[in-house]
This record gives sequence, structure tokens and C-alpha cells, in this order.
Amino acid sequence: MTKGSRNIGVIGLGSMGYGMAVSALRDGHRVWGVDIDAAHMARFRSEGGQGGALSEAAGTLDAVAVVVLNAAQTDAVLFGDDGLVAQLRPGAVVVACATVPPACARDMAARCAAHGVLYLDAPISGGAAKAASGQLTIMASGTAEAFAAARPLLDSLAETVFELGEAAGAGSAMKAVNQLLAGVHIAAMAEALTFGMTQGVAPAKFVEVISKCAGSSWMLENRAPHVVAGDYAPLSSVNIWPKDLGIVLDIARSAQFSAPITEAALQQFSAAADMGLGGEDDAAVAKVYARSAGLTLPGETA
Repeated sequence: MTKGSRNIGVIGLGSMGYGMAVSALRDGHRVWGVDIDAAHMARFRSEGGQGGALSEAAGTLDAVAVVVLNAAQTDAVLFGDDGLVAQLRPGAVVVACATVPPACARDMAARCAAHGVLYLDAPISGGAAKAASGQLTIMASGTAEAFAAARPLLDSLAETVFELGEAAGAGSAMKAVNQLLAGVHIAAMAEALTFGMTQGVAPAKFVEVISKCAGSSWMLENRAPHVVAGDYAPLSSVNIWPKDLGIVLDIARSAQFSAPITEAALQQFSAAADMGLGGEDDAAVAKVYARSAGLTLPGETA
């Protein structure tokens, strides 16, 4: 191992987790990558990832990034049958990256602490490209000890790490705020693009002009070109948003806070999923608007 390298586990080698595992590997860490898809694991090992079962190495790991879909999957990885936490050495740190309710993050931190394992509430943002280049934004909260234990891994994964507090939950709360905006912005992009089509504004011209105007957003500039290209290969799927915006609304209800714009965006993503588009890129929410208005998007036949 190179100076400063660590033994790292990455659980979940999807579009984000795979890039994160590669970023850690590139920085000289020894990395075990685990996924339910054996092909993802084989591919990672071919690029230099460690072989052998994670259970065999668990007691030597310094940090484990858990990059799965939701709270239920995170809980299963950490505390289910053959749960990882019971296999980690005291002082190892779990870096939990899924979007979960703050209360779940606090609960998982307490359960890790009962085993002497540190927990960093560390939701991520930036997309697959930034995961692969080690330039994520991480919204993290946890004890000083958890931050110190996770620092070598965080340095490999992120361009920016926001330290949001000394207790788990604050990172997840900030991620919920981000997801509210991100989901609303994608739905608003789809609505604006298809509205423009009703007025004779071609999608390509929409992107050219609006991306230089005050109505733009990062999500518009990132996702609208997918619609223009008719390319809905899932970099971030429609199915993510009923989950994440559902979390936002659950938190809002518990705070007795009305979030009608979030509710409207959730309805559009749910409609897209009901249309069978759940596995497509989240820009496919534009198809909900297009079909309702009888419009033909780029790449589709009339």
C-alpha cells in the first residue's frame, strides 16, 4: 500500500458507487467492491479491486462506503443477516451515502456505536461523472472521530465536503433540501421544454437560449440535452424521485410544513413510473407532459 492508503469497502457498484470505488482505488487505497450484480464486481476487480469475499476482509477495513438505494437497503447491509457492522473492528467508520430520513440516520449511528463502529451521515451529490472523477459534493455530519476516520476516503471521493454538525441526521436533512430542489427543477425543465414546443420552440433551441438566461438551472443544463438527444439511458433514473421526494414530503409532514410544489413534482415522476418509464433517465419525465399534450419528442415517432 502507498503512504496514507487505507482498506476500503464500497457496497453498491451502481452508477455512483462504481465511480466512487474507482476514485478510491486511483488514490492508492485497497478497495473491496460489493454488488448484487456479479458482473459489476468482476469488472471492478479487473480494474484493480481486491478479490475474495468482503466478509474475509471485514475485520481489516478502515472505512466502508454504503452506496445503496434507500434506508431499508442500508439497514440490511449494516444490520441484517451477516450484517457488516458486527464484522467491523472497533474504530472503523461507516460512510452512509444513501438518501434517508434524518431519524433513520440517527438510529443507524446509535446502533453502530453500540458495536464500537463510527458512523458518518454522508449523502452525496454530483452525479456519476463526478463520482468517477473524485469530485463529489458530500453533505456530512457525525462526530469528530467519525470525520477523522473517514477523511482519507472523503479526500479520494469529494471536491467539497460540508461538515454540517457533530450528530448524524444533519447531513440527511441537507440532502433532503437538495433533493427537493433537484426533483422540482427536473420536473420544471420538462414542463418548460414541452410548453415551449406548443409555441413552436424546438427543444434544441430551448436549450441553446434558456441555458443562457435567468430561467436556467444546473438540472436544466444537465438533463434537457438528454431530451434533445432522445437518449434516456439512465444516469439517474425516474424511479429515484418517488423515493426521494417521498422522503422530503414525509419529513415535511412531520414538521407540519406544506410543500405543494414538491407534491406536484412527485405526481409527475409517479406518473412517469406508472407509464413504465421508471428505469429510464429522469429526464424522461418530459414524456408525461408530451403524451398529455400530444407532442412528439426528439427520437420518437409520431
